Amino acid sequence: MLDQYKRKINYLRISVTDRCNLRCTYCMPASGIQLIPDNQIISFGEIYKIVTEGVHNGINKVRLTGGEPLVRKGIVDLTRMIAGIPGVEELAMTTNGILLETYAMDLAKAGLNRVNISLDTLSAARYTEITRGGDINAVFRGIEAAKKAGLTPVKINCVVFKNKDEKDAQNVARFCRENDLQIRFIHQMNLKTGDFSVVDGGEGGDCKNCNRLRLTASGEIRPCLFNDLSYQTKVTGIGKAYQLALKNKPKAGTKSLSGAFYGIGG
Repeated sequence: MLDQYKRKINYLRISVTDRCNLRCTYCMPASGIQLIPDNQIISFGEIYKIVTEGVHNGINKVRLTGGEPLVRKGIVDLTRMIAGIPGVEELAMTTNGILLETYAMDLAKAGLNRVNISLDTLSAARYTEITRGGDINAVFRGIEAAKKAGLTPVKINCVVFKNKDEKDAQNVARFCRENDLQIRFIHQMNLKTGDFSVVDGGEGGDCKNCNRLRLTASGEIRPCLFNDLSYQTKVTGIGKAYQLALKNKPKAGTKSLSGAFYGIGG
C-alpha cells in the first residue's frame, strides 16, 4: 500500500486493550481512566479479519500494544491467530514486562517473534514512583524470560524527559550493554500539544518515512498517532476504513485532542 505521499505502508500496530496494570505518570492520570466498555472492545475475530485484510493489501509487520497487551484475556490465543495468517512476516509486542515471566514461553510457541519492554530506570524506588506501584524485579524476570524464550532481539524502550544523558537513561543503557539488549530512547511525548521527535535508536516519529497505521482498542483505524483522523471499522467496514486511512494519512503529525496513549499505543 502506498499513501498519497508515496510512503509504503506495511506496518499495523494493534492496541488490544486500553487496560493496564501500571499507572505511569507520563501515560495515565493517577485516578485512572474511563475505560472502553467491554462490549465495545474489539474482538479477536474482528482483529483477525482486519489483519487479514491488511495483509492482502501489503501489511506484513504487526505489533501488539495496549494499554498493556498481556492483561488482555486470551492474548496467547490472539497471538497464535495472527501468527497463522499467511503474509505476516513479523509479529512483535510492546509490553511493560510485568507479566512477561508468565507468558513469554507460551507467546513464543504461539508465534510471537520479539518484544519491546518498557524500562525507564534501574532504581526500584524510582520505578515504583514512575509507574505508581510497579515492581521492577518483575520486569527483570520478564526480560530474562523473553531471552530464554527466544523473543530476540529484546528491545528496551526508555522514556527520557530531557535527553538520553539523564542519569536514569544512562543506567538503563549500561544495563542493556551488559545484558545483550537493544535500547530505544523515546522522548516524552504529548498528544495534546504535539510534542514528539524521532525515536533515538528506532523509527518512530520519523514522519517522512512513516510506514504504519494503528488499530485502536475500540476498532478504529488511525493513520497517525498525532492526528485526530480515525475510521471505525465497525461502521465503514474494514476495507473502507483502510482506504480512508491510507488516502488521508497526513504528511506529518501535528497533535491529537481525541487520542490517548493507553487506547492507541505509543
